[in-house]
Amino acid sequence: MEQLPAAAALSLIVATVAAHAQSIEQKAQLCAACDGAAGVPTQKNIPVISGQQLGYLFIELRDFKSGVRKNDMMSPIAQGLDQSDLLPLATYFSQKTWPDLQQPQAAADAAAQALRVNASVVCSSCHQEGFKGAGTQPRLAGQSRDYLGKTMTDFRTDARATTMTTFMKSISQSDIAALASYLAGL
Repeated sequence: MEQLPAAAALSLIVATVAAHAQSIEQKAQLCAACDGAAGVPTQKNIPVISGQQLGYLFIELRDFKSGVRKNDMMSPIAQGLDQSDLLPLATYFSQKTWPDLQQPQAAADAAAQALRVNASVVCSSCHQEGFKGAGTQPRLAGQSRDYLGKTMTDFRTDARATTMTTFMKSISQSDIAALASYLAGL
């Protein structure tokens, strides 16, 4: 018999448990394995979801459930949820406090480069003043630097294609690193 990779096996187990969890709180507890019980992700390449924007969380859950967005861990979990659980789960996490990941502020040269990039592609026009997001636009301030860098690179390389792809293709990899450092330290 062929064995599943560890990530796929864990996702299958979590998805099965999610299908049997009764309350939104029970279903949200399944997220703690990756997203952290106190809102601090267990790995640096996993995003903070506690305190994230409600509309953004809902859209991401919807897209993982439908298969529009794919991830080895999240896709099977979201696909195991009922459609009626998506908004309550998004609400549950959006009402949590945004955690402090204790990331350092960007060095002066990286911060200056990030501000020049923002002036060029105007990230803050969607992600709002202070990069705290609104509605369906995610909060970027204080997000994990590793996650930010990976996500912006994924947009740039079409690994994750959205309207962000055009913006990320217009800046350099050095700009992405500076933005990730700057945003993480806010």
